[in-house]
Amino acid sequence: MSNPTLKPINYNRASLSDEKLIQLYYNMLRPRLIEEKMLILLRQGKISKWFSGIGQEAISVGVTMALDKEEYILPMHRNLGVFTTREIPLFRLFCQWQGKASGFTKGRDRSFHFGTQEFNIVGMISHLGPQLGVADGIALANLLKKNNKATAVFTGEGGTSEGDFHEALNVASVWQLPVLFCIENNGYGLSTPTAEQYNCEHLADRGKGYGMESHIIDGNNITEVYTKVSELAEDIRQNPRPVLLEFKTFRMRGHEEASGTKYVPQELMDHWAAKDPLENYQEYLRTQGILTEEKEVEFKEAIIHEINEALDKAYAEEKIVPDISIELNDVYKLFVYQEVNKNKEIKELRLIDAISEGLKQSMKRHNDLVIMGQDIAEYGGVFKITDGFVEQFGKERVRNTPICESAIVEAGMGLSIAGMKAVVEMQFADFVSSGFNPIVNYLAKSHYRWNQQADVVIRMPCGAGVAAGPFHSQTNEAWFTKTPGLKVVYPAFPADAKGLLATAINDPNPVLFFEHKALYRSIRQDVPTDYYTLPLGKASLLKEGNGITIITYGAGVHWALEIIENNADISADLIDLRSLQPLDKEAIINSVKKTNKAIILQEDSMFGGIASDLSAMLMEECFEYLDAPVKRVASLETPIPFDSQLEQQYLAKGRFEDELKKLLEY
Repeated sequence: MSNPTLKPINYNRASLSDEKLIQLYYNMLRPRLIEEKMLILLRQGKISKWFSGIGQEAISVGVTMALDKEEYILPMHRNLGVFTTREIPLFRLFCQWQGKASGFTKGRDRSFHFGTQEFNIVGMISHLGPQLGVADGIALANLLKKNNKATAVFTGEGGTSEGDFHEALNVASVWQLPVLFCIENNGYGLSTPTAEQYNCEHLADRGKGYGMESHIIDGNNITEVYTKVSELAEDIRQNPRPVLLEFKTFRMRGHEEASGTKYVPQELMDHWAAKDPLENYQEYLRTQGILTEEKEVEFKEAIIHEINEALDKAYAEEKIVPDISIELNDVYKLFVYQEVNKNKEIKELRLIDAISEGLKQSMKRHNDLVIMGQDIAEYGGVFKITDGFVEQFGKERVRNTPICESAIVEAGMGLSIAGMKAVVEMQFADFVSSGFNPIVNYLAKSHYRWNQQADVVIRMPCGAGVAAGPFHSQTNEAWFTKTPGLKVVYPAFPADAKGLLATAINDPNPVLFFEHKALYRSIRQDVPTDYYTLPLGKASLLKEGNGITIITYGAGVHWALEIIENNADISADLIDLRSLQPLDKEAIINSVKKTNKAIILQEDSMFGGIASDLSAMLMEECFEYLDAPVKRVASLETPIPFDSQLEQQYLAKGRFEDELKKLLEY
């Protein structure tokens, strides 16, 4: 007997077999029954939070079934159907939600904030937008491998307001990447209705602005979702391009359960309740004689039994026992450094030439390495480091990008997920602020959260001394040295830069590689001609003495060298850190225990810089060896000015000699 409260949905089975129709039903029923159980457990206080996808199952299930199992899907909060359709064992999902070890994040993150290479799923982070650019990177890898695979990524209508959405769609369109951008337009972003999210009739209309094909799909109609997405996925595998899909649906419960739905008019709730995707489809299958009452009961009983059995198993698993060493060891992917020795043939190179040569040799060594950045292709980059690379390696691997730092960092992450390597050039280190979120929240945390490496090097042309003003002269390494999961390298010499860059590219962890612009063409050195590596986290002792330890890096190394060479009476250990994270603590501490005095020089302004941490470390580790306070010398607490005289006044260089001599006399 039909349910009069339901609103008939126009199902078109097309060429779908009865077996496929039943499979679609079963795959929607399973997440619905799991959710109903989770809502009970939430009220009982047995899980901490729940983001309900009730009423949206047709989208998750239809899209997932339309893709091949080896194709990546990047889901959101309400896409339980993606995980269940990919047949992740319920026991593991329940352990994930309870923070148990058999989940996917070892209790370090919750709900759907995880990924799994085993099932080709890449979960979201709370910032929503970055996964769109990550999907671009995965699709780019597919394009380069010519493997005829599609990628699907989800967002809500609220997420389309983020800059990452626009950047990702623009990049995908410019590069013609095989991505299905799936917008679940469910009426509300938490409590904010669509009328306050965007001012166009349909979000699909935005596709025109990106030169992108787009479609509107009834997100509550499982046959429409499945057949349309299947057709499009098959098409973009053969004819790569991005497609924007807007699924019209509704969120029947709160953003998360605690927020409720009191802000939603009751008539709107009633309208969409009548369009329930599962109940309408179930009724359709009954009327077509495809689903019998006996089969329906059989399915429900089997699923409920599966749920209860998996829950019992998850409850029985012991809680995670905190272990500091395990936590610390999982921040970075294990990297076994492999030394490639320097050859004897040398050539005098400027710093800029050594970086270019090192990058070129790494491109030859790693066929899966892609370089991305603004103007780096035919133009060779604003500093000409990649000049001639296009002719040697082709435009597929040396890629000009739009001005969209966030999306390009995210694309680098996607390449890493797909098993490739990426070097991203920031035109100037200052511009990294536009890509800050994916670096500190996605790249830095992925291995700790779900064991996914971020094999991305971000090149950072930085520093003052060239009168470039406040937006092209910062040395902003401190933004990243305090973020666990990132490595930070800052060479001062050509030979170091070449070897450290090779290691940074070999390292599967994210590395910020700082290159001082004022040193690019002013510092020369004999550099081995062949490929070689140098270890990260190993400082260089440039001068030896007994009177004081000078600790610095980057341009500060050359400032200190100049002063020592001009003052023969200064006996000092001069330590070039070279790598700020990891840090060679042993070299620093051993030197200070010998000299009994320490001065730290940094180009960055004082407060919050790495000199402060080094000073604190020395006070803790070397207090009884010190004959004077640890001294820090840094640039002024102002933005970097443009005028050359103001810039000289700003920089620490002009004050360092006086402070050094005062400390020696202390």
